[in-house]
Amino acid sequence: MPENKVVTRFAPSPTGFLHLGNYRTAIFAYLFAKKHNGSFVLRIEDTDKERSKKEYEDNVIESLNWLGLSYDKFYRQSEHVEKHKFYLEKMIKEGNAYISKEEAKDGSGIIKELVRFKNPNINVTFKDEIKGEVIMHTEDLGDFVIAKNLNEPLFHLAVVVDDFEAGITHVIRGEDHVSNTPRQILIQRAIGAPTPIYAHLPLVLGSDKLKLSKRRDALPLTEYKNRGFLPEAILNGVAFVGWNPGTDKEIFTREELVEAFDLARVQKSPAIFNEEKLEWFNKEHIKLLSKDEIEKNILEWLPENMREKKLVPVVLERISKWGDVKEMVERGELDFFFKQPEYAKEKLIFKNISPEKISENIKQAIAVLKILDEKDFSQENIKNALMSIADKLESRGELLHPVRFALSGLDKSPDPFIIADILGKNETLSRLQKAI
Repeated sequence: MPENKVVTRFAPSPTGFLHLGNYRTAIFAYLFAKKHNGSFVLRIEDTDKERSKKEYEDNVIESLNWLGLSYDKFYRQSEHVEKHKFYLEKMIKEGNAYISKEEAKDGSGIIKELVRFKNPNINVTFKDEIKGEVIMHTEDLGDFVIAKNLNEPLFHLAVVVDDFEAGITHVIRGEDHVSNTPRQILIQRAIGAPTPIYAHLPLVLGSDKLKLSKRRDALPLTEYKNRGFLPEAILNGVAFVGWNPGTDKEIFTREELVEAFDLARVQKSPAIFNEEKLEWFNKEHIKLLSKDEIEKNILEWLPENMREKKLVPVVLERISKWGDVKEMVERGELDFFFKQPEYAKEKLIFKNISPEKISENIKQAIAVLKILDEKDFSQENIKNALMSIADKLESRGELLHPVRFALSGLDKSPDPFIIADILGKNETLSRLQKAI
């Protein structure tokens, strides 16, 4: 491996589904590695045999692939047990660790042979890229356990050995790991491993200002995929949780994020994750897609009987993610395009205008729309025809409100010109006649 080549890693435990706060760590580690033309390693820390599950590991791999965070190397910690054992024996032989026979804490009377690290009880100082210089006392740690036995290493030893063997130069991880660092630095020194550069990321908090946690319903990343978010938007939006480029620019492609990323611009205080902001990022990224790509996705999310191309602009205006299309359908917001709406006649009245005046206005609308040829029945021509009447009234709403309501039957809907264009001439005139 070339000297000074940057190597970062993402090292999740497959003991549950990971949320966006977890994947922010992966995103930052990936961006930092790529910014410096380095390598990004995925290590599955599966030494907890009882809680580790294949479905969680598969979910991590699926999530990273979906985000486009390609890793240069992949392995499971359990595949390195022989390496862990080698270093355990080396430490015991050199007097840095020892086998301790202890009675099990469950009161069974069984004697276990644990491996403990011989703590030199010194202060450990390390430079953190985000927190600055950190000094930690190790006296309170005592001779801490590093393995259940020679064949079952525990977290601290396994992490140090695997980082050393993989040539990890930068450990980018959550702030909750700061307290682990002194133990791991002591082990590094004992086995002759260099200390990597650390960057402990501030916590990600939910809208309740509490730590984002799967125990409090933080969603797995794949749930955002299922809800129709774009991976580019998730990458962009999550990168901005506790980091900014130092400019007003917010919408970034993957390549632009790599170019702009700098650990020095990670904020030191906890960051708030805001789902509304994530939806905004997603809407902005949808706008960057080609017209064909937008149309394809919206039509795919519509039921077969509603796959009408003319609906695409109407739907696009009202969604932040593809899953919103399905929700619009479920709420019945598109039903009026396919069947005549039912509504109370009072809904046609605009302010205090008399029913007779409203009827007269609608009759005028029918008259000008009848003149339009079927092939010229477009949004622009419909608008010009109706506005020629509306502009002569005391308020445009006297015409536009009843026309829109007659066509949609809804309090909130697209403007009447768009609706009429989609419905076509005959259906539009039929609904206006019914309104009268």
